[in-house]
Amino acid sequence: MMDTSANDRNFDDLAHRFRRNVYDRLKGQLRLAVLRRDLAACVPALAGLDGDRPEITPEPLRILDAGGGQGQLSVPLAKLGHRVTLCDISLGMLDLAREAAVREGVESAMVFHHGDIQSLCQAQAEHFDLVLCHAVLEWVAEPRQLIDHLIQAVTPGGWLSLSFYNVNSIVMKNLLRTNFRKVLAEDYRGYRGSLTPSNPLDPEMVYGWFADLGLEPLAHSGIRCFHDYLLDPAQRQSQPEAQLALELTLSRREPFRSLARYIHLVVGKSD
Repeated sequence: MMDTSANDRNFDDLAHRFRRNVYDRLKGQLRLAVLRRDLAACVPALAGLDGDRPEITPEPLRILDAGGGQGQLSVPLAKLGHRVTLCDISLGMLDLAREAAVREGVESAMVFHHGDIQSLCQAQAEHFDLVLCHAVLEWVAEPRQLIDHLIQAVTPGGWLSLSFYNVNSIVMKNLLRTNFRKVLAEDYRGYRGSLTPSNPLDPEMVYGWFADLGLEPLAHSGIRCFHDYLLDPAQRQSQPEAQLALELTLSRREPFRSLARYIHLVVGKSD
């Protein structure tokens, strides 16, 4: 089979920009809040991920954070006592993740793998209780094949948490900015060096891929249902507590979910 991973996007050139423009801002906090809430609700061993203290200490999970970037979820999961393998093709991202793990004292609970997800999933002898793949699908050459690799890496009875960039959101954003020619041409690719993905995805297509695999979502949420539509940059940083409360409320309500910047799914793999 041809190795399509060579055409997947590497963020060595943008690692620090990602931290400034996404993870150090409210948009990054909103994203993590939805992911944490959904995972805590679906995976019993992650009951403490959303801030609530679990009644009993759960058994450690074997977790793969595929394309885990700077470790925004990997490090908190390791702090909960889980064993985390963080895989990324960007050395710059891995360096930032390792720095975060050292700061939090969890480096010994983590494995940092430099390489593409597809090769790791094929070569890995053991499976994982939980596989995370967040904001990666829209950057790879063969997203459908990547889902197959991810599912294969999940142990029976385990879970896959997947988030992807929603093409509906970029259509709406361009309509609001009166970029009508771009919408008519259906050209939503970002310019070179931008943080707009090269392959935004139609949610219905992704849902169909999981249906073909016989997998039904345990959680289905939108991430940033309205935040990114606030055209004034100052307003996007205002009233953070209110924005967080509203994003969590609207994230599972239509039509807001279908217009969110990202879609998040948690699916379970049967025994």
